[in-house]
Amino acid sequence: MFWYRWKHPIKFAVIVALCVACWFAFSPLTQKAHLGLDLQGGLRALVELEPNDQYPTINSDVQAEELQVLQDRLGGIGVSELTFEKVGVNRINIEMPGLKDPEQAIKLISQAAVLEMYPLTQAQVDRASSDPKFNPYIAAKTNGKPIITGTDIQHATVGSDPGGAIAVDFTLTSDGAKKFYAWTKANIGKPLPIFLDKKMIEAPSIEGAIANSGEIHGGGMTQDSAVLLATELNAGALKVPINLIEVENVGPTLGAIDLQKSLVASLVGLGVVLLFMLVVYRMPGFLADVALVAYCFLMLGYVTGFGVVLTLPGIAGFVLSIGMAVDANVLIFERLKEELWAGRTTRAAVGVGFRRAFTTVFDSHVTTMVGAAVLYGLGTGTVKGFALTLLVGTVFSLLTAVNITRAFVDAVVDNDVVTSPAAFGA
Repeated sequence: MFWYRWKHPIKFAVIVALCVACWFAFSPLTQKAHLGLDLQGGLRALVELEPNDQYPTINSDVQAEELQVLQDRLGGIGVSELTFEKVGVNRINIEMPGLKDPEQAIKLISQAAVLEMYPLTQAQVDRASSDPKFNPYIAAKTNGKPIITGTDIQHATVGSDPGGAIAVDFTLTSDGAKKFYAWTKANIGKPLPIFLDKKMIEAPSIEGAIANSGEIHGGGMTQDSAVLLATELNAGALKVPINLIEVENVGPTLGAIDLQKSLVASLVGLGVVLLFMLVVYRMPGFLADVALVAYCFLMLGYVTGFGVVLTLPGIAGFVLSIGMAVDANVLIFERLKEELWAGRTTRAAVGVGFRRAFTTVFDSHVTTMVGAAVLYGLGTGTVKGFALTLLVGTVFSLLTAVNITRAFVDAVVDNDVVTSPAAFGA
C-alpha cells in the first residue's frame, strides 16, 4: 500500500537527485571537460623501440618498461591528459593534448638520458676540452665501471650553484651514497667527469667527500635544459633506443573549430530528435524528450566524473547513443499504439506495451553493447574512445527508456492527467 501510494514521488525524487548530482559533476562544463588531442590541439608521436646489445629482442616487457619511463618523463613537465597506447610489441603511440612546448617533449621522448660518472685524469679532461678528436667517454670506459649511474639517483631537482648559476641538485640512494662517499673520499682534488648519453657535460674537481647528494652544473645549462635533465633523471633512462616514426602537431585553432562544429552538429541532431518525438508521439514523445534530457545529464556526469577524454569519435559515440535511446522509445511507443488500436485502455496499453517491447529493446541494446565491447577490445586509438562512449551510452539509454521514460508515463496515466489515445499518437 505504501509503495503504491508513494512510488511516483520516490521515482521522481531518485531521478531528480541523479540529475542534480550529475549537474554538480559536470558544471561548469568548459572547465571540467577533458578534451582530447583533436579538440584542443597538441602533439601526437608514434615511436618505435629498437634493439641494442643489452636487449637484442623487443618484447612486451621491454615495451611496458619504456612506456612507464616515457609516462613519468612527460608527466613531469605538466602535460595533461596524456594517452599512451601500445602498438604491437615494439611501438608506442603517445598523444599529448594541450602541449605548450613540443620541442621539449620530443627531447624527452627521444633522449636516452643515461647518466654516468667515470673517473678521468686531469690530463684527459684537459685534452677533451682542447682536442675535438679525443673522445673522453672511450677513455673513461678503459678506466673500468662507472662510479655512479642514473639508477643510483633517488631524486633530482632544479636549483642553483653557489655562484647563482642554474644547476641540478640530486640525492642518491643508500647504496649509491655509500659508493660515492668511498670514492670521493679517496680522490679529493681529482676531476669527476659527468657523462649524459656518452657526452661529457662537466668535470668538476672533488673538493671533499660527498655523502648522499651532489650537484650538476656548467656546460651552459639553462632553466629549460635543467628542467629537462631533472625530469629525465627522476623518470629513469630508456633501456633501448627510440626512433620517432611519426610526429603530428595539431594546432589549437584547428581543434577549436572541430569542437565548435561537432557541438553544433550534436545540438542540431538532438533538437531534430526532440522535435520528431514530440510531433509523432505527442504526450509520450514529450515525456521521452524529458527523459532524454536526463540521459544527457547522466552521460555528461559520467564523462566529467570519470575523467573521460573527449575526442571527435567519442562525441560521435555520444550522439549515436542518443539515437539508441530514441530508437528504444520508438519501439515502445509503437507497441503502445498497437495496444490502443486493439481496444485496450490507456493504462492497460502502457503496461502491456512496455512489457512486450522490452525483449526487442533489450536485444537491440545488447547487440550494440557486444559490438562496442569488441571494438574496444580490438581497436586502437580513437576507436577505443568511440567504442567506450557508445558502450556506456547504450547502457544509459536502456536505463532511460525502460525506467525513466516508464516512470514519467506511469505517473501521467495513473493520475489520469492524460488518457486520450489521440494524445498517445493513436
